[in-house]
Amino acid sequence: MPATNNAFVKFSDVQKTYDGETLVVKNLNIDIAKGEFLTLLGPSGSGKTTTLMMLAGFEAPTQGWILLEGRSIDNMPPHKRNIGMVFQNYALFPHMTVEENLAFPLKVRKLGKTDIEARIKRALDMVRLGAYAKRRPGQLSGGQQQRVALARALVFDPKLVLMDEPLGALDKQLREQMQLEIKHIHEDLGVTVVYVTHDQSEALTMSDRIAVFNDGVIQQLAGPAELYEQPRNAFVAQFIGENNQLSGKVVALNGTTCEVEIPGAGNVRALAINVEAVGRPTVLSLRPERVKLNPSPGSLPNVFDARVAEVIYLGDHVRTRVSVCGHDDFVVKLPNSDGAVQVEPGAAITIGWKMEDCRALDAP
Repeated sequence: MPATNNAFVKFSDVQKTYDGETLVVKNLNIDIAKGEFLTLLGPSGSGKTTTLMMLAGFEAPTQGWILLEGRSIDNMPPHKRNIGMVFQNYALFPHMTVEENLAFPLKVRKLGKTDIEARIKRALDMVRLGAYAKRRPGQLSGGQQQRVALARALVFDPKLVLMDEPLGALDKQLREQMQLEIKHIHEDLGVTVVYVTHDQSEALTMSDRIAVFNDGVIQQLAGPAELYEQPRNAFVAQFIGENNQLSGKVVALNGTTCEVEIPGAGNVRALAINVEAVGRPTVLSLRPERVKLNPSPGSLPNVFDARVAEVIYLGDHVRTRVSVCGHDDFVVKLPNSDGAVQVEPGAAITIGWKMEDCRALDAP
């Protein structure tokens, strides 16, 4: 077993296979701090839910160790781990009232009647459902049922709360509202949360840190701002937020900067984030909001002729798709704070960007 440290939850060299051949989680190492909100983010089949299920005790690691407060929990059954769970389908007992659903985990733990009543009231007040204690789940909206599921996961004061796509069944407006509610409850209680989602905006909104999974491997583990502003590879750059990618070849490398030749378009100056060597292929990553329209001559190091292909008005910004550098799907987000954005499909324009906003990453 690995040496312990101050991590509240620790995954050490964890691997998981279901068939003995294909690893769905590969050499996983994560330290989770007490009180942290950590999100496991990635596409379907990336290993994030399997990781959560191993922590919950519903799956066993094929290799490695999982520690909770310095103790191995690999041979501990789920009901003894003192972990709260919230699922996408709510998993409420339909024949029980709201208060009976909340009382269930407390009765299993053999708490007294007075303590049970006090905890139920506190949990329902926390999710603003104190007036719904006598209703059954079928008499509640989807958002109210999810609040009940959250209250049930918190009512017994667990050490850790695990959430597996808990907002996936809700509509967009309610989902965004519940994101903030869960975030505020976490801040108020200080409970440790491990949250699984494939929704990158949800992860950015709620998390202290985000682990981006792909093919069973954490591609990057960092805070929301760092993941968005400083992706380490092309997968993270593409998965977190909207992103323009230009493929090319490194023609010059000077410490932290480089020049990349884009076939038929010329050279681009960029930060050398994950570059192998001169002559090697690379992918340039550039956020649409960092691109300038018709910059003044000499103001930017990277300027190219472009043609407007599509303009979509989205209120606070105008999303403009342009043809540039041999790509027809390059996106520019133009702020519309003064309502003065004027671009028309078919117009010839120039676009430009700063070197520090363009990141040269590994070629997939």
